Parts: sequence; C-alpha cells; structure tokens
Amino acid sequence: MSEIPKINVGISVGDPNGIGIEIILKAFQDKRIFDFFTPIVFGHSKNFIEEQKKWGLQIGIYALHDIKKPNKTRLNVVNTWDKPFPIDYGKEQPEAGACAFASLEAATEALKKNQIQALVTAPIHKKSIQSKTFDFAGHTDYLNSQLEGESLMFMISEELKVALVSDHIPLHSITQYLTAEKITQKIQLLEKSVQHDFGIARPKIAVLGINPHNGDQGVIGEEDDQLVRPLLQSLFEKGHLVFGPFAADGFFGSRQHKNYDAVLAMYHDQGLIPFKTLSFGEGVNFTAGLSHVRTSPDHGTAFDIAGKGIADPSSFIAALYSARSLYLQRLETKAVALVQN
Repeated sequence: MSEIPKINVGISVGDPNGIGIEIILKAFQDKRIFDFFTPIVFGHSKNFIEEQKKWGLQIGIYALHDIKKPNKTRLNVVNTWDKPFPIDYGKEQPEAGACAFASLEAATEALKKNQIQALVTAPIHKKSIQSKTFDFAGHTDYLNSQLEGESLMFMISEELKVALVSDHIPLHSITQYLTAEKITQKIQLLEKSVQHDFGIARPKIAVLGINPHNGDQGVIGEEDDQLVRPLLQSLFEKGHLVFGPFAADGFFGSRQHKNYDAVLAMYHDQGLIPFKTLSFGEGVNFTAGLSHVRTSPDHGTAFDIAGKGIADPSSFIAALYSARSLYLQRLETKAVALVQN
C-alpha cells in the first residue's frame, strides 16, 4: 500500500474574537486527519490550550519553536503574539485585528519560504484588521501583494465552481471596473486555474452578464451587447471554450452550471449568493492565480455565535482538504508538463 501524501499546512487564526480558534480545534479532533496533514498554526499556544479546555476537547497541542521541526501528530502552534490574547467573543477590536494580521503575516512568510506547502486562513474581520500596515479589502488583496502571480477569487465545491471578475468592490464602482481587458484577464486566469489546479485540459467556462436579463437588448443597459458578447465571441473564435453571457437570475436555478467546468460572475454577490445557497458549509474560498495555494472557509467570523461552542467546522475542514488536493494537483500538472516537454 502506498503512503498517503502528507503536507505541512499553515493556518492563520483569523480574528481571535470570532470562531477561528474553535473551528481549528474542532477540525483536528479526529486523529485520522493527521494522516494527511502536519498542521502549523500561527497564534499563541496558551490561547489554544485555554480554548480546548473550555470546549472539553482532547487534542495534542505542541508549542512549536522551530518551524523546521514540527510534531507530526500534534497541532503545532507558533507563538506569533508575545502573550495570549484576552479573547472577548464577538467584539470588534483593533487589538484583535492586529493579532489577526500578525498571524496572517507570519503564515504568509512561512508560505513564501516553502516552510509550509499550503495556507488555510480562518476568517478575519475586515474592519478590525484595518491599520497602517494592513490597508486591504481582505485576504485576497493582501496575498496578491505578497505572492507571485495575479489573484483570482474562486469559490469551489463538489457541485459548483464560481470565480469573480470583481470581488470586494462597491456596487456603484463595478461598471467602471469591468473593462474588456479586466474580463479577458479573469477569463484567462480562470481557464489556467481549472487546467492546472483541477486537471481539466479544455475547460468549458460560462460567463454571466452584467445587467438584469443581459440588458434586454439595450432596454436595461448596453454593456452586455456592446462589451461582453463580442468579447466572448472573439475569445471563442480563438479557441477558448467560453460561453455566454448568461442572464444571472435564472442560470443557477435552472441548473445550467452543471454543463460547465466553472462559472465567471461579474461581481461579488452575483456569484457568491448562489454559491453559498447551493454549497454553504461545504464551500471553499480558493485564491487562484498565485504561486502558492491558499484556501479558507466560505463564512466569516460569525461574531453572533462566537464563544457559544456551536460553530460548525465543516467548511474549514473542506478548506484543509481542498488545499491539499490543489497542492498535489499542481505537482502532478508540473510533472506531466515536464514529461511532455
């Protein structure tokens, strides 16, 4: 029997006042998960020990001092903070945001040095984390500034894969953002990701329109007829399997997404509302297009239930296994390319 490929997975804890630490601990309750991962968490070991006692869990926690020598069967925790953070569940605090950034920054450095093979991020609170050193809309933009490549926000599950042309952008700015160059760039990033990260050589991509009903022949806007449709036709004629634009309101309800390998939505809610409706609890946020793999659960800090012990770790666990699968698929894709060359 061949040995199960095991990876060092780095984990940032997110906002400590949220559910991040709880879902991390719950994810590693099942000892079989250590057959697939050597986890390295960036936070503070005493916070994890205290939280474990609070929830009555039994997980081996190892205070890791040398990142090159992690314990293979324990939850390794690197003390990124000078002292344990005084958790105040559900509270928006800049101090909590500073801890979240310190964790993310340390994890990203380890990723860049290849001390971890993939990164899984617990949720941050986008307001609390803002500072002079973190002036980004979220994880995706920060990682885009730190890693090689060009980022693409890509939501993935067994049933559905949805990427976004624009992600954390105010609604009133979207039409100015959606240029032919930007849409083309995101299509190419999505196509490459589906090929390299999922092993599909000729992916079929569905592209959603911008306006309701694709503008109804100019009655509700002309962008789809004047921008999107001719752009997709041009790309199709060049050999790209891109189809659309599809009217977003009926696309998912009619299950048309099942006919394609991935869907490109024009803006955040157009893609994420149907994705989370169809995949919530199993969905994963994957930052595609970058030199290293990063995933996260498809939910936020959940301040409303933080500290109640009822947080569901399913999406975080899915993010762990997706990160491993994506990393291994990239290795396979590279190996195949070397053989072919």
